[in-house]
Amino acid sequence: MAAATPPEYVPAHGLLNDKHVVVTAAAGTGIGFAVAKRCVEEGATVTISDIHERRLTEAADRLAELGSGRPHTVLCNVTSEDDITNLFDSAVSEVGNIDVLINNAGLGGEANLVDMTDEQWHVVLDVTLTGTMRATRAAMRHMMPLGKGVIVNNASVIGWRAQAGQSHYAAAKAGVMALTRCSAIEAAEAGVRINCVSPSLAMHPFLEKVSNQDFLDSLVEKEAFKRSAEPWEIANVMVFLASDYSTYMTGEVISVSSQHP
Repeated sequence: MAAATPPEYVPAHGLLNDKHVVVTAAAGTGIGFAVAKRCVEEGATVTISDIHERRLTEAADRLAELGSGRPHTVLCNVTSEDDITNLFDSAVSEVGNIDVLINNAGLGGEANLVDMTDEQWHVVLDVTLTGTMRATRAAMRHMMPLGKGVIVNNASVIGWRAQAGQSHYAAAKAGVMALTRCSAIEAAEAGVRINCVSPSLAMHPFLEKVSNQDFLDSLVEKEAFKRSAEPWEIANVMVFLASDYSTYMTGEVISVSSQHP
């Protein structure tokens, strides 16, 4: 039986030296901040965005402590096309051409379909799927004329696996996987790669705050390592997909999970 203790944090290897990376939903304590931090450690110049101004400022302050300067920040609601346009315009104006987009924005919820309202359905789909589409489309329009670039999307194993109360979120994440595959084929001719990670359970303080502990414990029990992933373990795979170590990969959905049927 594998120990339920997370491994030591992996040191950086300069995988993203001289790259400009844009990360959506990068504030807080989850995967978004973890991947922004990992990108800075790997040598990238980072632009971070989020809908929460205070948390975005706090995230930038924490990243500045790494010693590579304070990242450029842009408030962005991914349900707004104007905000997406402003994110890319601001990032390019402030930092230069965008080499990597990491689409992390997503919104969950819990409601059985029989009780779910149209509004509950639409708000999850608009943030999680359509928001990813908007940012992917903007990145493709920027990257394809340059003949290079990488997009990494964040899905979830729930896009593959059935779970009560998650019809809207599961449909959105399955949509992110399909969006990844189809857009990757369209972008390949221009030298732009688009891939996706599909995490299972990555624990962080906000998730613990809003979730039932017994339910979280039941999910952990299904994992082969008998622990949840650390957010930085998901971030490491995203960085790999963003780096030149994955140049022959596009349209792929990588399951970052120790849980198997």
